[in-house]
Amino acid sequence: MAVVAGDLRIAATESAIRALETGSPPSFYLPPEAVDQSLLEPSDRRTLCEWKGEAEYFHIKGPKGLIRDALWRYPHAWDDAAVIAGYFSCYPARLDCVVGSERVRPQAGGYYGGWITDDVVGPFKGEPGTGHW
Repeated sequence: MAVVAGDLRIAATESAIRALETGSPPSFYLPPEAVDQSLLEPSDRRTLCEWKGEAEYFHIKGPKGLIRDALWRYPHAWDDAAVIAGYFSCYPARLDCVVGSERVRPQAGGYYGGWITDDVVGPFKGEPGTGHW
């Protein structure tokens, strides 16, 4: 699995954690050592997940400038999500993500960070008509 911006490799690993959430395609969380953290710039953005805790976000210093809030992590993930504490995930709408040899398609809606591949079938949160989910 790899994450790139243009020709710039941001991360690569064979040890990602695939996280499943209700109504969403999976998100992949990459171990910190798989991410080129020299490319990260901390963001002021924070969000709260009722299951995972508080997420912090990072911009990427990309080849064409700053890619805002492209990655996030849960530094102190709660309870059953503790396995992803400190691991990074990213938005496939902002970065190019590849699983195996397949380029990932982003989850609709802009807020969600699900990774859609050919073997993942919706509907998913974020698509038209799913606002009540």
